[in-house]
Amino acid sequence: MRGSSLAEPAAAPAAAGLRTEYPFVLPRGLVDDRGGVHREGTMRLATARDEITPQGDPRVRRNPAFLAVLLLARTVTRIGGVQTVDVDVIEHLFASDLAFLQDLYRRINQQGHTGAEVACPRCGERFAVDLAGG
Repeated sequence: MRGSSLAEPAAAPAAAGLRTEYPFVLPRGLVDDRGGVHREGTMRLATARDEITPQGDPRVRRNPAFLAVLLLARTVTRIGGVQTVDVDVIEHLFASDLAFLQDLYRRINQQGHTGAEVACPRCGERFAVDLAGG
């Protein structure tokens, strides 16, 4: 696997200048049926429909934690070479990748960015990182 370089969004309205898609690199990666690992992907901003529709799903009523799976299945548009990102794909992610995507979803949809300020554990120097991919 190669390292990540944060690219511009795959599809953002040019006129509005609004960033609507965010590339990411999963910490572990999705393992497909043939053993291939897919790490690079894209998540789009959620719409009101994305947030409202899953609320009526019986799986969410039985287990509210399932809401995260449905939201990610609706907003993750690509993971590597996987043709369709759906509930089954999201359910097969490693827990660390699921947590990563949940954090990314929260950051882009509630905070409007993917950056975070961190500190070096050795020297304490503070610097910014982009959690979406690098």
